[in-house]
Amino acid sequence: MTHEFDRARVMRDGDGNWLCLHIKNAPMARNECGQMQQGKAYQAEIRRKYNRRTGRANAYAWELMGRLAAVVGVPREMVYRGYIPDVGDNFRVVPYANEQQKELIADLWRAQGLGWVVQEAGSGMLLCYYGSSTYDTRQMGRLIDLIVQDCREQGIETAPPGDILRWINDWKPEARAV
Repeated sequence: MTHEFDRARVMRDGDGNWLCLHIKNAPMARNECGQMQQGKAYQAEIRRKYNRRTGRANAYAWELMGRLAAVVGVPREMVYRGYIPDVGDNFRVVPYANEQQKELIADLWRAQGLGWVVQEAGSGMLLCYYGSSTYDTRQMGRLIDLIVQDCREQGIETAPPGDILRWINDWKPEARAV
């Protein structure tokens, strides 16, 4: 079951703690709650709702990274991960207490996707970068600008700037829990 909501609150009563959502379709929610089986466990995931993103900007970025990878002789995924820290405004600083915790944090972060990159920041801190599936229009524009710049330096033909700008302006982030 999936429901859109714009507000939430946590309440407590004699039965325990409740997560209450201000939803748009109460009859559907009531029906779904009625179908739940007592004693069975369920799982809920809350994530910010975004409009679907355009695939053209993303497809173009991957096309160019594939061409660039072929020219420089490295896997396309390595090219992609190399750009992520250069985008800017796409990371969080995460502290760790010991090497075991550091590895656990890094493994969990990287497991979220190909572009979820982790770098050591020193002093018990990690820089954890978000992958491009979470990017807004400005971030996606910077990523594509970096790729286009490197392609041009390598003599790889790119689309006209007007087309690229139009694809970037159509970019809408994908819904993803972060």
